[in-house]
Amino acid sequence: MIGDIIYQLFVMLVLIFFIVAIVLFVRSLKKRNNQLKRIEDKLDKLSEQKSKRID
Repeated sequence: MIGDIIYQLFVMLVLIFFIVAIVLFVRSLKKRNNQLKRIEDKLDKLSEQKSKRID
């Protein structure tokens, strides 16, 4: 009886852990992609400014 309750709690905690881990992983990927996009935009601006100065 007590063992069944402990087992069910353990299984629920493992399931919750995997769901939280997946959500955090997806959020970190989105954040990384946004950061890379911002860096790319900044590099494009710098490249345009440099090419305007050369001309």
